[in-house]
Amino acid sequence: MVDHTFELDEIADRQQQMVTRAQLLAAGFDDMYLYRQTRRGRWQRVLPATYGLFTGELTDEQRRISAALYAGPDAQLTGLAALAWYGFRYSPRSPAVQLIVPHHARRKSSGHAVIARALALDTKARQTAWYPVCSPARAVVDAARDLRQLRPVRAVVAEAVQRGFTDLAALDEEVRRARRSRTALIRKAFSEVVSGTRSAPEAELRECLSGSPLLPAIRWNPRLLAADGRTLPTPDGYLPEAAVALEVDSQEYHFRPGDWARTLDRHNELSRLGVLILHFTPAQIRREPVRVRRTVEDAYTSRRGVVVPVRIHDDPT
Repeated sequence: MVDHTFELDEIADRQQQMVTRAQLLAAGFDDMYLYRQTRRGRWQRVLPATYGLFTGELTDEQRRISAALYAGPDAQLTGLAALAWYGFRYSPRSPAVQLIVPHHARRKSSGHAVIARALALDTKARQTAWYPVCSPARAVVDAARDLRQLRPVRAVVAEAVQRGFTDLAALDEEVRRARRSRTALIRKAFSEVVSGTRSAPEAELRECLSGSPLLPAIRWNPRLLAADGRTLPTPDGYLPEAAVALEVDSQEYHFRPGDWARTLDRHNELSRLGVLILHFTPAQIRREPVRVRRTVEDAYTSRRGVVVPVRIHDDPT
């Protein structure tokens, strides 16, 4: 047999040691050689007709490359795998690599490669050295359609917008494209972000308080001004009739750098003007929603009618 080691090494180096059977055959190796290499533990078959020229665990990138090689040149990375590639911090982690292929393609899911046929591929996909990656908006919607709980969907949508991966218009376009196919959760999370909710725990607080028969409409993320027109810190929620501010204290879910470090400064700035600030953690909101709601109701009832030198920017008064 002609020595094709150099040619194979060049291909493997480009693809982080992941190669297809077709590439190995084109380099001059036969199926018996592939069999012997895997049998001796020098290589490993990671997916049908897809090999790793090493033993041991695959890295995340090798999993993505191998899945893309298996799925074919038209496949696009999407879902949670794409969000991980973009660097989302709060999306769920999964060993599966989700890809979309043209509707006429016959490739099926196998191993860690999860393949879905799509009527239309993403025209805004980003090309990498090894595979196209769907746009953040498409990846968020595709990921959300496979999630079964609202909390992670909220986290993904909020992070996508707050960290600038995408905008509301692009998300809305993708939600509309998906129509009603498994989009109930993404539609709810999207509507919350449109209405001003900035994080998943904040959305949970909003839901917790929405059923209160005592509380008036809460202003979420309002722009507050002092009597002299100076801009004040923006609380997560505000009850102007009682000068009660609501804050979700979560370093994990406040996406803008420095938010956590400025919590005390924000508290002091509003407190010295007479605003009562109630702090809640995400764990309290999830585990003790009745207690949280009662705390806010009690504060509102006891302070209703309090006058402070603070107003909301868009209020005429």
